[in-house]
Parts: sequence; C-alpha cells; structure tokens
Amino acid sequence: MVRTYSSSEIKIQIKDFNLLEVSSGKKKFLKDFFSDKATVIMFICNHCPYVKHINSELVRLSKDFIPKGISFLAINSNDANKYPEDSPENMKKVHSQLGYLFPYFFDETQEVAKYYCAKCTPEFFIFSGKGDLCYHGQLDDSRPGNEKPVTGCDVRNVLKKILKGKNINQTFKLSYGCNIKWKT
Repeated sequence: MVRTYSSSEIKIQIKDFNLLEVSSGKKKFLKDFFSDKATVIMFICNHCPYVKHINSELVRLSKDFIPKGISFLAINSNDANKYPEDSPENMKKVHSQLGYLFPYFFDETQEVAKYYCAKCTPEFFIFSGKGDLCYHGQLDDSRPGNEKPVTGCDVRNVLKKILKGKNINQTFKLSYGCNIKWKT
C-alpha cells in the first residue's frame, strides 16, 4: 500500500458518466442518482485498509443523510486486472455484505477518477444541488492505527450545513489513503 494524498488543485462541477452499477449488473447514469440538495461522491475500493477502516461509518452516514435527501455514490476506479479483489464481482459481494445503501460503480476506463482528479481511496467530493463543489477531502482524521475514532465529522459537518441552508465556501481537507491503481 502506498500512502497517497488527495490533490489540492480541484475546481470542478459535478459531471455525469455512464458506469457499471455492480449490485444490478447494469450500466447506469450517475445523474440518475444526483440529489437536488447535495451529492456525495466517494472514491473507494474493496482492498484498501483505509477504506476498510471507515466502511461502517459510510453505512451510518448514508443511513443518516439519505432519508434527508442527500445522495451518496461510491466509485471504484482501480485496475481490476492487477487487483482482482476490486473486480465488479467482488464489489457486488462487498456491497451486499456491508449493506451499502448507495450505488457502487465500477470506473473501468478510469475516466471518472481522472475527471475528478481523484488520487486516493478514500477520497470524498460533496456537491451542492446545483452541482458546485462544496467539499473535497477526507472523511475525518481517523486512519488505521492512529487511535482516533471514526466519526465522519468532516463530511457530516458539511452535510449538516447544507441541510440548514447555510452558504458553504468551498472547503478542502487533505485526504490520504491508498493510491488509485492506474492502468499502465
């Protein structure tokens, strides 16, 4: 595992892509899952210990905020040929085993990760209902072995502000985890 930091040079709008959604086994447009309140796009994968460390909080977050109209989308952009644990078949198993309430997409061409300039897993992007980037970065300060509790506080705080109708200045909080496994 190579510790990789997220980019701090992100200025993007939410964008639609057509990707394999693993629980259904069908290609679907991301825009069909966007919310008019806020959309959280998470770059995750199956094998990364940083993602495994926060998986329970991802489920809690989605349980807390999906009923309030915020959507969550998870995207795995890793090269599944080099990392078979991150294959669509295994993604489907993880989706079911962990009880993800959100769609889990496979970015086979890696075009989505390139568009969003995602560099690591986990890495979070929160967009307003208008499609403007509000937040980019980490879930919280917890990492495997650092003894800090997994709370999701950085993402939670932004989502709470959005729900209260507060203006959100674009916020960035450096994330780090495993590097996205790029195709060569």
